[in-house]
Amino acid sequence: MTFPYSVTRREAIRIGGAALFLVPWKAAGDDQAIEFIAVNDTHYIDDECRAFQANVIRRMRADAPKAAFVCHAGDVSDGGTADALKAMRDLYSDAGLPFHPVPGNHDFVISTDRSGYDAVFPGKLNYTFTQAGWQFIAIDSTQGTAYDETMVSGKTLAWLDEQARTLDPKLPTFVFTHFPLGNGVDMRPLNAEAVIERLVKLNLKWVHSGHWHGESENPIGNAKLTTSRCCARLRTNRDGSPLKGWHVYRASGDGLLSRRFVSLSA
Repeated sequence: MTFPYSVTRREAIRIGGAALFLVPWKAAGDDQAIEFIAVNDTHYIDDECRAFQANVIRRMRADAPKAAFVCHAGDVSDGGTADALKAMRDLYSDAGLPFHPVPGNHDFVISTDRSGYDAVFPGKLNYTFTQAGWQFIAIDSTQGTAYDETMVSGKTLAWLDEQARTLDPKLPTFVFTHFPLGNGVDMRPLNAEAVIERLVKLNLKWVHSGHWHGESENPIGNAKLTTSRCCARLRTNRDGSPLKGWHVYRASGDGLLSRRFVSLSA
């Protein structure tokens, strides 16, 4: 299911309604909560993008000064060059924001060459980490430079099967990956259901994806499968929205998750 452009949080408050994708924000008094940022499709190309992304990161820091880290759901760069990927890595490092990316199809130089990404972000394909009682799973859903009618690789599926033996099925779990997993979303992998079948065995709360450059939301059990707008200097959104930005998530100690969209134009 895909959706057209929705109003911003500020606009929703102004008109007295609720934005289509606005999830209720947890009270600031939740001492067990952590904040983190999820962004996608930055499509870094050159020094002009450096200035743009530096401003993005300044805004992130100002808006969510307590954010513990950033999850990037792929297409960090536009052509997979090591220089572009290093620039993005260094911008986040200089800002003191731990950066957890997964590759997108634009993080390949050619379909068989992901050398730039692998050199700059070693071990950042399929991986997990835990923080504040939450389980985070990063999934590589790419098939080289292909952008549609793709298949999530057998290596990724086998890795997920391995993790099923080691991950805690009770911990609330947040997943981020490039290609959308929600039913009916454009450019969903042909075998997305095989990924979902593995994830729903966990205490899945959210899957954050990019690639489509637009907001969509699909419920599955108690979880949400979403895609998000891009945050690139030159790229546009496919949902008709002019807004570019990122989401700030708040994960509480009791397993609840809320988020808000932050627009560069706000």
